[in-house]
Amino acid sequence: MNNLTQAVWVETLKARRSKMPILTALGIALIPLAGGFFMVVIKDPDLARRMGLISAKAHIMMGAADWPTYLNFLAIALAAGGLMFFSFIATWVFGREYSDRTVKDLLALPTSRSSIVCAKFIVIAIWSALLSIFMLLVGFVVGMVILLPPVGTQVYLQSGITLMATAFLTIILVTPVAYFASAGHGYLPPIAFALFTMALAQVVAVAGWGEFFPWAIPAIYAQGQNLSMVSYLLVILTGLAGLGATFAWWRLADQNH
Repeated sequence: MNNLTQAVWVETLKARRSKMPILTALGIALIPLAGGFFMVVIKDPDLARRMGLISAKAHIMMGAADWPTYLNFLAIALAAGGLMFFSFIATWVFGREYSDRTVKDLLALPTSRSSIVCAKFIVIAIWSALLSIFMLLVGFVVGMVILLPPVGTQVYLQSGITLMATAFLTIILVTPVAYFASAGHGYLPPIAFALFTMALAQVVAVAGWGEFFPWAIPAIYAQGQNLSMVSYLLVILTGLAGLGATFAWWRLADQNH
């Protein structure tokens, strides 16, 4: 691929000069803050009585106010919330070229279309991974501030690995969103697709078929349930299908916008 490094640098500059990195960071930070709030409600009986329904929901969602429960909540929340945040990133990276009407200028550059698409996917992956690390770090700070009972180092390490593995599975599933942002020439089709898959994942998981639906698999993994190689293969195939479709669109489709 020609000028891939330069294409990555250009995509990085686009992201740095926008408000999206700050907005996505602030948005994903709400996950550990919400988890910390539930932990505080569970820890304080008087506060729990005053909170009423919120306290009951906190006990149902969390169960106990400790590090394993809190970190497990972060991983599960990342599987659902992360899918939306990562989808927003993919939508912005690909869709903005059409909404800003810069796609013609982009395709006129002496850089292959494959390099442009590959650079965009690299930026999406790195951006999403950094968001996941940021969320984990905020989670650790929140946990220390609310004085969760100390546990062994192994708990922190294992929970961190689980969360990052969940993030990795979720990032793979974002590639079809990039295709819909490209083929749909903007923001609405990819966001609609992301919302549809997230909602359908909840239904399929409740029905007991979550291990065979790619977008439900990260949450199942985060919950510590056993998954077969078929489930992981489905995630990989879905990611490859999204990559292939996006590359094909940019290389073969008639670019009229």
